[in-house]
Amino acid sequence: MGVDAPVTGRLWGVGVGPGAPDLLTLRAVSVLGRCPVVAYPTLEDAPSLARSIAAPHIPPGVEEVAIPVPMTPARAPAQAAYDAGAARLAAHLAAGRDVTLLCEGDPLFYGSFMYLAARLAPRFPVEVVPGITSVSAAASLARLPLGARAGRIAILPATLSDEALREGLLGHETAVILKLGRHWPRLRALVEGLGLGPRTVYVARAGLPGEAVLPFAQAPPEAPYFSLLLVTREADPWT
Repeated sequence: MGVDAPVTGRLWGVGVGPGAPDLLTLRAVSVLGRCPVVAYPTLEDAPSLARSIAAPHIPPGVEEVAIPVPMTPARAPAQAAYDAGAARLAAHLAAGRDVTLLCEGDPLFYGSFMYLAARLAPRFPVEVVPGITSVSAAASLARLPLGARAGRIAILPATLSDEALREGLLGHETAVILKLGRHWPRLRALVEGLGLGPRTVYVARAGLPGEAVLPFAQAPPEAPYFSLLLVTREADPWT
């Protein structure tokens, strides 16, 4: 006679979109409404952006788990934070409680969800609710088509080398450079040097307070972390 496997909770990775609470999907709101535990990453000693976006949809009485993740280029501190966060979530899942893990944008698009899921998936069921990415939100605000016909699209983190960025920009009809922040002066010089300024749009804090959509030439001298460049080499992307 077999022994039934213990019933565990399910981990839901829920994308909350780029910033506006009304950009959550119906499925995201549904999952939030029925999970007894909601978790979210946060910078140390700072509120969670993911939670603030989802706040109108978080029902009263749920247990909340904040997972501090250091913002540092070094991998070891973040890996330790993911280990600790996964252990806290595992305790809820092992007790049979479903957990919603919030993620800015989409969980599998540069999201911290994937690092926690990798630690938990071998033991617990995991499902993903996709969200609107900052790329889609920025393109909508800029009224700039991302891809048409056989056009190629490159998604380029600002941390790449100048050589890698140059290759991506010149090898695709459309390119998006993410997370400008401290890399902005270098990126501005690179785009100008390639003569792509007139074909570039600067978008900051898409869907958040302080949102800005500007031609490259009018972009401010400093750029926040939540900013990006949309670059198209198409003469007229609408045709």
